[in-house]
Amino acid sequence: MTTYYYVAASQKFLLEEEPFEEVIEERIRNYQERNKEIDFWLIKQPAFLEASEMADVKAKIPQPAAAVITSNRQLATWLKLRLEYVITGEFDAPSETIPEPLASLEVA
Repeated sequence: MTTYYYVAASQKFLLEEEPFEEVIEERIRNYQERNKEIDFWLIKQPAFLEASEMADVKAKIPQPAAAVITSNRQLATWLKLRLEYVITGEFDAPSETIPEPLASLEVA
């Protein structure tokens, strides 16, 4: 089981109203300069939000949702500081209610 950290918001907010592309390009550039493998993914309509234990989180996010999922806690914190009005948290997967988020990944 892996712990994943997320930064989630509505697709419209994250992809149209926030400087998301600029923020992600900055992070990719930083990873390339450090020869670090990408450990984050943008996912539209993330399946983890459908788990019963995530109902409160899902209720706070206007649908359709989008999330950046990462195994890097520091990256999630950095994204939260760069992007306003997003919800952050973590989950373990795979579990009985949450599938492996990267297994059938449709990257946005």
